[in-house]
Amino acid sequence: MTQFIRHYLLALQFFSRVPVTGRLAAWVGYSPAMLRASAAHFPGVGWLVGGVVAAVTWLLLAALPGGAFAPLVAAVLGTVVSVLMTGAFHEDGLADVADGLGGSQNRDRALEIMKDSRVGAFGAIAVVLALLLKVVLLAQLGSLGVAVVCTSVFLAHVVSRTWPLLMIRLLPHVGDAAGSKSKPLADQITVGALLAAILWCFMALAPVFIAYPAIKGVAIGVALAFTAVAFGVMLRWFRRRLGGFTGDCLGATQQVCELAFYLGMAVGWGLSA
Repeated sequence: MTQFIRHYLLALQFFSRVPVTGRLAAWVGYSPAMLRASAAHFPGVGWLVGGVVAAVTWLLLAALPGGAFAPLVAAVLGTVVSVLMTGAFHEDGLADVADGLGGSQNRDRALEIMKDSRVGAFGAIAVVLALLLKVVLLAQLGSLGVAVVCTSVFLAHVVSRTWPLLMIRLLPHVGDAAGSKSKPLADQITVGALLAAILWCFMALAPVFIAYPAIKGVAIGVALAFTAVAFGVMLRWFRRRLGGFTGDCLGATQQVCELAFYLGMAVGWGLSA
């Protein structure tokens, strides 16, 4: 249990802005092997981030006067909370990938651009469009009911953090291996770690079907299918353009899969209406 807690806290420290500092950080410790092991808890970080954002969304929808703009306000503020909790870590990856792959057709030049800390036109456009799409989709889900949007937010944050781990398993790491923060993760993710990540995901999905019968199972099924398709597209894109993945690719994949989940929930709800 102690090892589990340390690995989970290290995942929080690496993948979010949740403070794990001082004596707590000293107790947790760090090593490349520990960071590799902590990758299994990436979906567990989604439990915390998604849970907090869902709670904030629920409180806002309960406190705001009813009206057409209440879901939009909740969607905007919920997105702000999400960005604050993660430090825009994954959005930064999306921006870097858009700059690199949008700015050059040459593999080496694309990787060089992705390492540049400055945000270019492609990156800025990608992040703005992603945030706008996220807010619009959450507002749409909010109009369907509090339970629908809160469940969607929670599940999206968990499920979207599972797919990047499969990418680590299927593709080699490329780029500046020596200086990359993701290199310890990229060395290898074991089958056991991948199964642990899937267990985090299953534990999030199972109670929803039991506790919230109003949430239509077909909508969640469509949402999961959408994330699988989004992952397949990203995997093929990175394999063809880069021959592998970088840490930025993992962040971009998380963002795209999160958006795909929201879109799938909205489409699935419409199909089952």
